[in-house]
Amino acid sequence: MEATLCSFSSSSKPHPLSLRPQSLTLTLKSPTLVCKPRRRSLPFVRAAISRTKKEETVDNVKQQLESCYLIAGIRYTGFTVKQFQDLRGTLPDTVKLIVAKNTLVGKAIEGTAWEALKPCMKGMNAWLFVHTEEIPAALKPYREFQKERKLDDNDFTGAVFEGRFYAPDEFKVLETLPSREEIYAKLLGALQGPSISLVSTLQAPARELVLTLKAYVQKLEEQSTPA
Repeated sequence: MEATLCSFSSSSKPHPLSLRPQSLTLTLKSPTLVCKPRRRSLPFVRAAISRTKKEETVDNVKQQLESCYLIAGIRYTGFTVKQFQDLRGTLPDTVKLIVAKNTLVGKAIEGTAWEALKPCMKGMNAWLFVHTEEIPAALKPYREFQKERKLDDNDFTGAVFEGRFYAPDEFKVLETLPSREEIYAKLLGALQGPSISLVSTLQAPARELVLTLKAYVQKLEEQSTPA
């Protein structure tokens, strides 16, 4: 677009400094548009990171399920970071403590015998994965920690052992299971003692009998294996 401006002297005689009619041309240029690559929105990036973390948590739980003998839930509400770190320090290497959402743990145990754990998936839980047959010894550190720190509200929310769900009021059964040495001693005494001792053993609760026979079979296998 062009515009022309004209100027004239008001005197009949031309003034020495008068300006002759002149024209001034102005050229207006359209602004140049610079196209920049569109950046992905921050919410999209956050969603991708969150999804990745969830997948990592599910995979971590699945790894813990391998060679796991017991899983127990602990009410996590009210725990401080310091308390959680201290608790982890009291646990043996055979016990792992993980904080994970119920939905993620539920996804990891879906289709497995650990699905029996679902009744305790309420509120916030920390999950105890026990990788040893010595169940009482594995649960004892948390009981002592709970008593020492006066964490009465942070009790066990439930557990699964050998495919069965144990409610909080049934944990005494888990915490008083016989150790391997006790099973061996009891079986040996039953086999060496009078027949009435063996009969008493056979009349014991089914679970205790299974543990006793299992330990005896394992012992025989170990003895028959060449060095």
